[in-house]
Amino acid sequence: MKVSIITVAYNSAKTLSDTIRSVLGQTYSDIEYWIIDGNSNDGTQNIIRQYEKHFNGRMQWISEPDCGIYDAMNKGINLCSGDIIGFLNADDFFTSDHAVAHIAKHFTDDTDAIYGDVHFVRDRQLDKCVRYYSGAIFRPWMVKFGFIPPHPSFYVRKKIYEKYGAYRADYQISADFELIARVCYKNKIRISYTPLDVVTMRLGGVSTNGYRNHLLGLIETLRACKNLGIHTNLLFVSMKYIIKLYGLIRT
Repeated sequence: MKVSIITVAYNSAKTLSDTIRSVLGQTYSDIEYWIIDGNSNDGTQNIIRQYEKHFNGRMQWISEPDCGIYDAMNKGINLCSGDIIGFLNADDFFTSDHAVAHIAKHFTDDTDAIYGDVHFVRDRQLDKCVRYYSGAIFRPWMVKFGFIPPHPSFYVRKKIYEKYGAYRADYQISADFELIARVCYKNKIRISYTPLDVVTMRLGGVSTNGYRNHLLGLIETLRACKNLGIHTNLLFVSMKYIIKLYGLIRT
């Protein structure tokens, strides 16, 4: 079973080496790695070239302008050839060398998607967890409360994208929420939780950085729910921050 891992990058020279090395170190052999670079100007392409030869043809990449992160993610989906697709952000890295092997092992014939856990760190303290985000409690009905499993831990069969569509490029923050709500809640794909800390995430990503982004994320979450026929309101979707607080307390 081939697993495609997609990294979307733009001016990611400071962190991309950690990301690439964590893919290179995976024990699972049937991996295809795509890097979709948005025409960076900080030396990102040089880092990609530096590691490309170590993948023995399993890494491919493009560098061209895009219309935002979700447009770039969709490019990756269209380009990759794996049975299973997952995303690894350009400032994140796999927590374990066995992460992809674990995910592939637990994909059965009656599983469309698997998700697990992630944890957050600060850039200068990569070994210190500041927030743990578990997908263990997720149930599809929870999307009306703005809650989805950690997107970097979400691995899904490519045929699901082909059947139900990919990411809405007209969203800036919450297209991952919209997609998971669309496939898990509205279309009821077969999902499974695996108790694995899949990815280590640096704080400061698009959806974790700044009050404006949090507000826009709430607005887009409400928009997604309305478009998908999910009955909710601002109070309900704000409940996800209580879950985030629990993750902080847990650490």
